[in-house]
Amino acid sequence: MTQLEYPIFLGSEIDQPAPEQAMFHVLPVPFEKTVSYGGGTGQGPSTILHASWQLEEWDGKSKPCDAGIYTCEPVDCEGQADTVMKNIAAATASIVRQGAIPVVLGGEHTVTYGVIRGLIDAGITDFGVVQIDAHADLRQAYEGDLLSHASVMKRIVDLGIPLYQLGIRALCEEEIGFRDEFDVGYHDAEDLVMNNIQNVDLPADFPQKVFFTVDVDGLDPSVFPSTGTPVPGGLGWYQTLNLFESVARQRQIIGFDVMEFAPIEGFHAYDFAASMLTYNLMGIVQRHQR
Repeated sequence: MTQLEYPIFLGSEIDQPAPEQAMFHVLPVPFEKTVSYGGGTGQGPSTILHASWQLEEWDGKSKPCDAGIYTCEPVDCEGQADTVMKNIAAATASIVRQGAIPVVLGGEHTVTYGVIRGLIDAGITDFGVVQIDAHADLRQAYEGDLLSHASVMKRIVDLGIPLYQLGIRALCEEEIGFRDEFDVGYHDAEDLVMNNIQNVDLPADFPQKVFFTVDVDGLDPSVFPSTGTPVPGGLGWYQTLNLFESVARQRQIIGFDVMEFAPIEGFHAYDFAASMLTYNLMGIVQRHQR
């Protein structure tokens, strides 16, 4: 599947604004290097942007586009992984310095490490990360690679960033140990899904600023089979939005990403769902912006 053009987000409805006039800066990052099962995440950002042209401006509660959505040029993902992380960090830092909220479209989950480095480079230090995911991604390394998608959250807690995980249902003993060592908060999928939990309360000492990372495999494969490592027993559509909103009510969302979307050729429903998820998350941030 080849989808290499990068139209502007919601371009069927809005024109590209000046960067300084947009609350949201959409940053495509088509990085795919360490995927360990299914592939295709490199096509995710372009596909989401194309599918966004089928969205309505009204998301059911508000018009997120009224806050301004600027679509950035895709990050250069050629070269070694550390070089790509530097490129992602530079692009993210530029967005933050313009006073905008980065909305990052991946690409494999390693991308989030570059984004977090960019937030730090832009002078934001007192923040935490909330993660929706099927996997803990807390391995020290995977297949010998410290910058594997399976190690991205370990790289982030190594930076001293507090982490809270939602929807996890696949992790190893090493990751359980790192949860304890780094005081990682969590509410795993079995409890969330079986008890239909729609809201979570972050610990009182969790930072007031939050970057929210969404791996689409955090949602159940019945919603998103279009990902490299689907795991049964995941979150539902409305549950995911409600959990995100419960965090937005408590904290300031300073940015978010949508990672690990791997389009399935001919199944446009999932392309549209990934685009709609991105836009709905913008709407939640817009309505709760402090």
